[in-house]
Amino acid sequence: MVDVILGLQWGDEGKGKIVDYFAKDYDLIARFQGGPNAGHTLYVGDDNKKVVLHQIPSGVFHQGTVNLIGNGVVLDPVTLKREYDTVESFGVDLKKNLFISERAHLILPTHRALDKAAELSKGNDKIGSTLKGIGPAYMDKTGRNGIRVGDLLHKSFTTSYIKLRLKHQRLLDNFNFDEDISVWEEEFFEAIEFLKTLNIVNGEYFINDHMDKGKKVLAEGAQGSMLDIDFGTFPFVTSSNTISSGVCNGLGVAPQKIREVIGVSKAYCTRVGGGPFPTELEDETGELLRKTGSEFGATTGRPRRCGWMDLVALEYACMLNGVTQIVMTKADVLDAFEELKICTEYEINGRQMKQVPFQMNHSKIKPIYRDFRGWNTQTSSYRDPSALPQEMKTYIDFINNSLRSQVHYISNGPNRDQIIKLGLS
Repeated sequence: MVDVILGLQWGDEGKGKIVDYFAKDYDLIARFQGGPNAGHTLYVGDDNKKVVLHQIPSGVFHQGTVNLIGNGVVLDPVTLKREYDTVESFGVDLKKNLFISERAHLILPTHRALDKAAELSKGNDKIGSTLKGIGPAYMDKTGRNGIRVGDLLHKSFTTSYIKLRLKHQRLLDNFNFDEDISVWEEEFFEAIEFLKTLNIVNGEYFINDHMDKGKKVLAEGAQGSMLDIDFGTFPFVTSSNTISSGVCNGLGVAPQKIREVIGVSKAYCTRVGGGPFPTELEDETGELLRKTGSEFGATTGRPRRCGWMDLVALEYACMLNGVTQIVMTKADVLDAFEELKICTEYEINGRQMKQVPFQMNHSKIKPIYRDFRGWNTQTSSYRDPSALPQEMKTYIDFINNSLRSQVHYISNGPNRDQIIKLGLS
């Protein structure tokens, strides 16, 4: 069977730590979608050293755990090589425990150039792309032009690369993009030679063989549900299916194999880049959330937009994913607040509703809030749920009573041991 961990908001929910926390109970951890725009932050070792993983699954620091980069991922060989070296510096033997699906598509240097050229051409209508080449790589995948990891092992790779590069160059000419990307290409081909030395496997057989042998599998998602290409705040979304159904086509597993869906949500909301954000706080409170929560992108370093918890969006994400339990992260960030708010409904054109509209940026959304007293006390050292302040219990109980799923865990700090199991059945 496969359990899933994924984000329920606009990404940056702290999934890396949560995957790392659960990974000890699994035999195989598999990334099923996204690219190097993911930034999963872990604190590892006795000195809690910070590591940000972009493509390698977050279970990699657990001895004996096998890690798979699935076919639904778009892979940047340069980023992978850099990340590989970082992980190995901690004494992890990736030659033994990292495997890559031969069906995963590659991000080429010209994909990065196209990403940058397209975003620059949009002017004030930018979607907030991380400029990693992910969107163009997925476009070539759906356009049946892409190059996959398995193609590296065949003589036709060079011919395929040249053909695709020429196609990309014509597009870049239309954008009047004339930046020199020769350095990118040099790094790319060095990384390609490195990639050939890794464990390239038929991912769907690999993961199903593990399940047939009774091995426990954990699927790791990137980004968040509100960035899903179909169900997110389009067009301000990522280029893949970030919800639980993406596990099936991103790894090659059947729907009935999915068991637990563990959704990760912050105790408030954040978003990086453009797009609608109904509960955004563009005031001193929003700035305090950003400062207290160190809300800056792990991949881009961009300041995150911050706002109150949005139950309309959260219930939508729980519905889409079939969430069976929620992990609430960064609860300790709210320690600093005397008053808290939770959005329970949207008001659009004078009408209150509990549904996410078709196109958020076509509607002026007024969030309807429920007020709560803050606990205004330091909670990051707590490990026993019974010791939590009553105000925090009231806050969580309200969320649980409003959703089709419940909060089973609270993360109250960045370190591995800073997590509280609430003991719900």
